Amino acid sequence: MGMIKLNNIITLVAALFLAACAQPPDEDLVFINGKIYTLNEEQPLAEAVAVREGRIAAVGDTETISDMAGANTRLIDLDGQVMLPGFHDLHVHPVYAGMQAQRCVIPQGSTLEQVQQHVKACVEQADPGEWITGGQWDASAIGRVPDAAMLDGVAPDNPVLLSDTSEHSAWANTRALEIAGLNAGTPDPEDGIIERDSSGAPTGVLREEAVVLVRQHVPEATDEQIRSALGWALDKMLANGITSFSEASTGYSSNPVKEASAYAALADSGVLKQRVRLCMPWFSGNAELEAFIESSEVYARERVAPDCVKIFLDGVPTDSHTAAMLHPYEGTVEGRDDEASRYGMLLEEQAVLNEAVTRFDAMGLTVKFHAAGDAAVRAGLQAVASARRANGNSGLWHNVGHCTFVAAEDMHLGREIGASFEMSPYLWSPSPINDSITAAVGAERIKRVWPVREVIESGALAVPGSDWSVVPSVNPWIAIEALVTRERPGGSDDSFGKEQAINLDQAIKMFTVNSAEHMGNTDRLGSIEPGKLADLVVLDRDPYEIPVTELHRVRVMRTLINGETVYLREAGG
Repeated sequence: MGMIKLNNIITLVAALFLAACAQPPDEDLVFINGKIYTLNEEQPLAEAVAVREGRIAAVGDTETISDMAGANTRLIDLDGQVMLPGFHDLHVHPVYAGMQAQRCVIPQGSTLEQVQQHVKACVEQADPGEWITGGQWDASAIGRVPDAAMLDGVAPDNPVLLSDTSEHSAWANTRALEIAGLNAGTPDPEDGIIERDSSGAPTGVLREEAVVLVRQHVPEATDEQIRSALGWALDKMLANGITSFSEASTGYSSNPVKEASAYAALADSGVLKQRVRLCMPWFSGNAELEAFIESSEVYARERVAPDCVKIFLDGVPTDSHTAAMLHPYEGTVEGRDDEASRYGMLLEEQAVLNEAVTRFDAMGLTVKFHAAGDAAVRAGLQAVASARRANGNSGLWHNVGHCTFVAAEDMHLGREIGASFEMSPYLWSPSPINDSITAAVGAERIKRVWPVREVIESGALAVPGSDWSVVPSVNPWIAIEALVTRERPGGSDDSFGKEQAINLDQAIKMFTVNSAEHMGNTDRLGSIEPGKLADLVVLDRDPYEIPVTELHRVRVMRTLINGETVYLREAGG
């Protein structure tokens, strides 16, 4: 049975299960005997919540709230279970996650032999000449930067293109390079690098925009595949208590119009339950993307807001050295001694960036930057400052995304101009990609990697973005534990950026209160208060009462959006 058909069946079964167990969307509810963390400073803890017409009608003790139940009210006994506001993930790639699950999946941290075994198995299931795509590989786990020959033995006739863990580099075999016409005479594209051997021939590793030279030859996904992939990902997020999210780059895995259309179609059919912000990609000089942004309102729905523009400012601070840094990397990339290998790549000129952000701000569009290096973060902040000088404060929280490295002096600028710092918490514990980052920048700078504690202490707004499925899980409790411990799930002797650890309350508020502030939704979401929308999650244990090294074990039992149960965990699940 094909993965697409299997996913459709899974989605159908899940829908039938929810239809059987969920209350009608307009049914009034009263939850009693719970431990409700409201995240409202005036009433931080409660026992009961009443929900009427999709909104929170009252919060208080069980006896008082029980008296509000009428003849048509459904009474739900939480029996001591914990309730929190729904979570918001500010950086996910749901279509890509669903598509990736249907491709050649390689677990992060796989050795060369393990990668080859996975690719061989995928080739055996594929048709002759069919493309093998997927990922993810890590140079640190393989032991060196790979080359095409390592894949040729297990895939001599099928073209192969595998993304690394960062999704900013790709590894192609010889057949894929031949189809793309890449050879020693092929120049590096603007904002991209073709890794080469001593003779100048491509090795098979492509960085940033050079990946497109091969990827453009991979058959494009169909509308049906995109919608199926998105539906699968939406279910995954509901099961993890994510009631709203930001699609970080519409078109990340396919055509932007196709992906935006998929969101609109699933909203129209009632499959899409979450509140979604669509961030539309922009590159200077790309007329197609400009037209897409100009016409984006056609995809707007009650729960779909195409009101964000994604601008890529740099790459990643791994073995590729493509993140733009204020200070040079440790050493250079083997076989390269160019400016990019020493300082990375800033993808947009400051003047062009300033004009674009000022224009989008005036249009009422929030800007999300991909900015991993501290030089890229500074460029994004300067562009927001330029927009503020030109337009005044529009009230939009423009968002610097990833923030792997941030200069200490730039955090206060972010606070002053109303820019939020979005970080990637799932990467805040030891992992293969972080081994690569450490080797690239050195042990001293790693002490300030993803400086969330410093951002919070500066008074700037810190928000979370998982970057799923660049990371293997969208479970926010893995991220919350990493925020608090900076260790591996369950605790470990090693850590990553330990000095930047924060407390549990700060971590949970990043996903709730802070995210609502960033979205301009504090009047509707982020805490459990009368008048706000009933976006709620019920947990199987109290995160405030368990060891922090067990936070990754927290499970969502029920997810509600507008008072409608959109996910209910089966008994024993």
